[in-house]
Amino acid sequence: MSRRRSGALLPLELRILESGLQLQTPDEGFHGFLLASRMATTDDTAGLTAHGTLYKALARMTEAGLLDSTWEDPSLAEAAGRPRRRLYRVTPEGAVALAASRLEAPSSLPTPARTARGLA
Repeated sequence: MSRRRSGALLPLELRILESGLQLQTPDEGFHGFLLASRMATTDDTAGLTAHGTLYKALARMTEAGLLDSTWEDPSLAEAAGRPRRRLYRVTPEGAVALAASRLEAPSSLPTPARTARGLA
């Protein structure tokens, strides 16, 4: 297995950044299950990413500074009758990394628009 170039993003990481930017709002981040659902519906070539793979990538990207993560307020989760969610936001560094990857190889990146047209 070859080692990836320092700073190079994997296709999954590019998809996470792309989908995360679409999901987050100025007031709210996104959680892993919502992200997985979005990725499954917008990227026909990839299907549903295994949750273990997705959460490992989210942790790796948080550690690299591409994402920020916080825990949801416990009272919100309690009121909804579910466990707390870890909420993610794409950082400015993550947005720059995505833009740089698009500039390096714009025709090879899987994006929702490209996959909808069958180009990826």
